[in-house]
Amino acid sequence: MNIQQLNYFIALAENEHMTKTAQDLNISQPSLSYTISELEKELGVPLFKKTGRNIRLTKYGNYYYQYVRQALKLLSQAKKTISDDIHPSVGKIDFGFIYTMGAVNAPQVTKTFLETNPDVRFSFKQNNSNNLLQDLRDEILDVIFVSHVEGYEDIHFEPLLTEKIIVAAPLQHPISQKDLISLEELAEHNLVYYNHSSGLRSYLDQLFQEAHLTISSNIEVEDDQTVLGFVSRGFGLAIMPDIPTIKAFPVKTLKISNPISPRIIYLATRKNAYLSPTLKKFKAFCLSYFNSDKAKKTSKH
Repeated sequence: MNIQQLNYFIALAENEHMTKTAQDLNISQPSLSYTISELEKELGVPLFKKTGRNIRLTKYGNYYYQYVRQALKLLSQAKKTISDDIHPSVGKIDFGFIYTMGAVNAPQVTKTFLETNPDVRFSFKQNNSNNLLQDLRDEILDVIFVSHVEGYEDIHFEPLLTEKIIVAAPLQHPISQKDLISLEELAEHNLVYYNHSSGLRSYLDQLFQEAHLTISSNIEVEDDQTVLGFVSRGFGLAIMPDIPTIKAFPVKTLKISNPISPRIIYLATRKNAYLSPTLKKFKAFCLSYFNSDKAKKTSKH
């Protein structure tokens, strides 16, 4: 059976007249009769019975009518949902971003995009880079702001912005009297460090490896707020992005004296995958936005 057969069946069931239904559908009466006959053969039951000059649904035809009407309604709704989701003006975007992007950058780029695209709908998810990348791969998310992670050859990474990296120290720590610290000096202290779930872990490991330094981390956690919580309670120093919420914790921030590689945040989408017009528009907007002077001023900490 096919959609056309089902639509013919519904029309005949509601008109209860073969000739009138054929005229309404702009087909010949023999074509309509053949379509219904083939449908009855496939189902193995009669769907209609003659009543005078009209026809009526049989018991089985009435059962079938209830289900087919609902099925066609759901199919129509599905088609409309997909059409709405890919429409450039009213589509939907499933947007994910790492924790450090949640305070300023992700909300600001969304707000600015919606100023000229007010009917686009968003759903948001915040997580670490590895989990977001898996959700992107599984098509749970459409676009994400993440660290670059090895092993995702099916994901397209495009540089979006750089994050300033600083050191956070407990206020009672002797190092908090300084404003500048080297990686060599930092390696002499216990660190509150990011665990392997965080996209920052590989970046930080590389910094110390390039400096030929071995570190001691007595606490390893996933997100920035937890890092700051342990630092503020004296568990050690932390090297981390300079995020706005640092100000909410009793910690001192220090600059790093060594020249270090930039911490780059990427916009990631699936390679060789269908991108809706809405998603293409948002992706292009993000890449342009973070290269603009306005974005640089907004993102500045």
